[in-house]
Amino acid sequence: MTSSNLMIRKLEGFHSLASDDQALLERYSRPLHDLPPKHDIIREGDAPRDVVLILSGFACRYKLIEGGKRQIMAFLVPGDFCDFQVFILKRMDHNIGTLSRCNVVRIKREAVLELTERPAIARAFWWASLVDSATLREWLVNVGQRAVEERIAHLLCELLVRLEAVGLVKSNAYSLPISQNDIADALGVTVIHANRMLMALRDQNLIELKARELIVKDVGRLKSFSGFDPNYLHLDR
Repeated sequence: MTSSNLMIRKLEGFHSLASDDQALLERYSRPLHDLPPKHDIIREGDAPRDVVLILSGFACRYKLIEGGKRQIMAFLVPGDFCDFQVFILKRMDHNIGTLSRCNVVRIKREAVLELTERPAIARAFWWASLVDSATLREWLVNVGQRAVEERIAHLLCELLVRLEAVGLVKSNAYSLPISQNDIADALGVTVIHANRMLMALRDQNLIELKARELIVKDVGRLKSFSGFDPNYLHLDR
């Protein structure tokens, strides 16, 4: 039976978990903390003590450069860890912040060490970390080599697949509680350009945006248009 716990759903996409492993993960999936939009979970330079798990809403990893410009390096969706390995660092080298209202779980360093003593959980954590690295590589290719309209389409396909893996897609539609400014900062374009490209995808009858919900009207065409191959997400289990 599929677990309702999004962390377990995510990890079982990489490695099967026995009932006692799932029970241990359930124990560390509470209490929930409710965070507002545009809230920094941790800032560059801070000393990390916990691993944060997103259970609802969208967050991101980002860097600020001189002049206040922001580069988003990853969107974090329900079921995602905000950097699984950060608790071993002395100081953060980037920021993690919410983009929408989020429910999160803070997992203490000692709990993470206990969890990694279970072989199946440890392997699932390793897979999750490897996929984070693979996703960053794909984002570099996306920003560096694809046309702007292809970048946006590729991102929307990625979110579709990632959210589908944790049961948050229905009839090819999913919640997209982020702004066009967030999309622009992730893809290295202006907000005006991001808006134009989203409207172009809409005009081609590939997507529909309404009330912060994105509907992919033709999944095959959108994937073909952007050159999207989900191999880097390693969800073939």
